Amino acid sequence: MRAQGAQGGRDPAQVMRLSRLGSFHQSRLSFMRILTRRMAGEAWWFTRPEFAVDAGGVGHAIYCAHGPERTYSLVAFSHALPDEARSDRVIAQAWDATFALFDGVPDAADIDRLRANVPLQEAGRLSARELSLSRANRSVRLWEHVVARLASGAQPDAGEIARVGYLMRTTAVYGSGKMGAADREMIADRPEFAAPFQVEMLTVYLIRAFLRDLVEHMARARGADRAVPLDPAVARRIGIGNSTGLGMAPFLLNHPQLLNNWIAAREGALARVRALPSASAEELAVFERVLAQSIAMADLWSTEHAGQAARVAGLRADLRVLQAHVAAADLREGHPWERLFVWAEGALGEEAQECLASLLLEPYGALVDDLAQGMADDSAGFCIDGAMEVQRLRAALRRTYGWALELDWADPAQTARAWYVSEAKLEPRLGERAREPIEPYEQPLAPGRDAARLWQALQGAKGSVAEFLLAHPEHRHMVRRVQICADAPYAEIRGNTIAADLMPMDMLRCKLSFFGAVHFDPRSDRWVRICLFGNAPYPEELSAENADFWPYPPVPA
Repeated sequence: MRAQGAQGGRDPAQVMRLSRLGSFHQSRLSFMRILTRRMAGEAWWFTRPEFAVDAGGVGHAIYCAHGPERTYSLVAFSHALPDEARSDRVIAQAWDATFALFDGVPDAADIDRLRANVPLQEAGRLSARELSLSRANRSVRLWEHVVARLASGAQPDAGEIARVGYLMRTTAVYGSGKMGAADREMIADRPEFAAPFQVEMLTVYLIRAFLRDLVEHMARARGADRAVPLDPAVARRIGIGNSTGLGMAPFLLNHPQLLNNWIAAREGALARVRALPSASAEELAVFERVLAQSIAMADLWSTEHAGQAARVAGLRADLRVLQAHVAAADLREGHPWERLFVWAEGALGEEAQECLASLLLEPYGALVDDLAQGMADDSAGFCIDGAMEVQRLRAALRRTYGWALELDWADPAQTARAWYVSEAKLEPRLGERAREPIEPYEQPLAPGRDAARLWQALQGAKGSVAEFLLAHPEHRHMVRRVQICADAPYAEIRGNTIAADLMPMDMLRCKLSFFGAVHFDPRSDRWVRICLFGNAPYPEELSAENADFWPYPPVPA
């Protein structure tokens, strides 16, 4: 019998390994799809009360999303940015476009205040009326191509769109109190924001609509009567790019309960589907369709990173093996999905196994979508249980961190890296311990090493946790993690986060897959470009019929 985690999910020792977390794919429980399903189900409607942009593409616009009880407005500012000033680095000081999501509908005074602050990003200041702050830069090649083609009366080349995938890429979408914006607790009780990162996903969804309108506006300014708008089918293929760096990686380590909730929802959904005794013809048809579309998606996945390219090639091959197996197998009775997944664990690589985990959920929205309600973590915080006996703490530590206790921490390769925060940008960085004088500034982002240190300190200890911590306060943060993991089996990554062979990209990929990102294109082991909302319906198109399966591209004829 296979070991299980929460809600019948797979063993955390299997799921929480870094290489597997770095193989996750978007799914029904991805935050973008949660958002579009909700907006369509609640019949949200959208307006554009202002579009004050000149022929050079400079100005501002307002896009309003009207829900059942509240309205949220994207305030977008478009700027004239010289090519030499364009940078995806977090230390950039100017961008092609900047944005804020406003709680309500802004008046003229709000726009003036935002115009004076939003383009400055970190150097500006927001109010509690703003829920997010963002910025984006053009993909210069595709932007100019689309403007030129539309201005001449033609549609952009499909190959160019497929190769790039987006007109602009965001370099940050800040929320949760950044630069004075509303704190999470101020909006956490709103149903539309109950799931994680819904403010940020709504921001990006509206940014995409603005960029389509902006590129058409600039084409009209250049081509006058010759210009044409984007064909809706072509426009849908264009998503929003994103450049994400190392600063995102520690998020999973700093939010163990939240990570547990995300993984537990995904694993719980997979367990529900694997437990089904049979599959209907309709359910099989949905699965076979999204599998074919996933093959098409993998074929469109382009990356310049050699390691990722090898993984994508393996995924393409494995998905075709899977498709052939499905065509030959009897998947109507006898717990078909359990049989299929057990076969895949022996026949396919991790990339394809985790893709299959996502695909198995697709026919079963009614069965699994409710798990999205438990993915947030709005608790007041975890308090250490000082009354716990040291013996119980030691047993809990062994259960979660047994892998770490087996490592030779005297080996310099196991402690080769150190996490710290840069003084200039207050962003997480990963340095080489032996080459840089960073150890005095190290952040507590090495749970494996700290678990081994706690294990040694616990040898011979007796009494309560409170008594132990009075004598050893330096272990307080690790005791807290051990107690969290005792009731949250997916809270901890089972891998050394300071090893010489660490791939931070695995942590980035894990988090971004829950956003719903696709087409991961690492530019090193520390930053990646992705695409969001590609193939999604635009606000005026959104309906119950197209709100859910949009991440999957059409299968080529």
